[in-house]
Amino acid sequence: MEHYAALLSFGEGGWGKSIASGVLITVSLALATLPFGLLAGFFVALGKQSKEPSLRLAANIYTTIFRGLPELLTLFLVYFGAQIGLQKAIAMLGINATVEINSYAAGMLALGVVFSSYASEVFLSAFRAIPVGQYEAGYAIGLSNWLTMRKIVLPQLIRIALPGLANLWMVLLKDTSLISVIGLSDILRQTGVAARVTKEAFLFFGTACLLYLILAIISSFFITRIENWAYQSQNMGKERA
Repeated sequence: MEHYAALLSFGEGGWGKSIASGVLITVSLALATLPFGLLAGFFVALGKQSKEPSLRLAANIYTTIFRGLPELLTLFLVYFGAQIGLQKAIAMLGINATVEINSYAAGMLALGVVFSSYASEVFLSAFRAIPVGQYEAGYAIGLSNWLTMRKIVLPQLIRIALPGLANLWMVLLKDTSLISVIGLSDILRQTGVAARVTKEAFLFFGTACLLYLILAIISSFFITRIENWAYQSQNMGKERA
């Protein structure tokens, strides 16, 4: 037991600091990806219900591609494909330079587009759950499209979409483990290095499992708080009405 404690310690010979830095990378990547994925998913959902056929087609192609491709393949396409594409584009301009894409940025972009493709379906379902009369009521009292969306539609949209988006957050948190394949030192990579060096695979991969479970539990706590806040706001609005 003392041997295991020493391996997980933050002192000399311990892997505690490396694993802690991996936790920080995992959490920061997930938190950085979330707003990008939510915003992109929202606009893709708007595109899917647009009256413009070209926007609907583009949005449907977007979600079909990124929901159909495995997340790992999307990550490879962004990290390696984008580097090759940029290098060829620069070479066409007569510039001889090496282009390297930051693995953190590539991971955020790849996970973000996958997250947004699924989030767009959640938002689209939420849009369809809001009665058309809600929009008409906003227009009837003189609100513009933007004000109708902000004051009437969005509060209801968030409450309806919240459970689905919470599930997607959990998936995103786990999918951050994929970035270890492009060299980013997340939880899985740091524990994997420690397992190979010390030959204690069960200890360190078990630690990784425990850390992901802890992050999921913490996330569940905050998601529950957000859901309670959303429903309390809804009930307060009904009481005022």
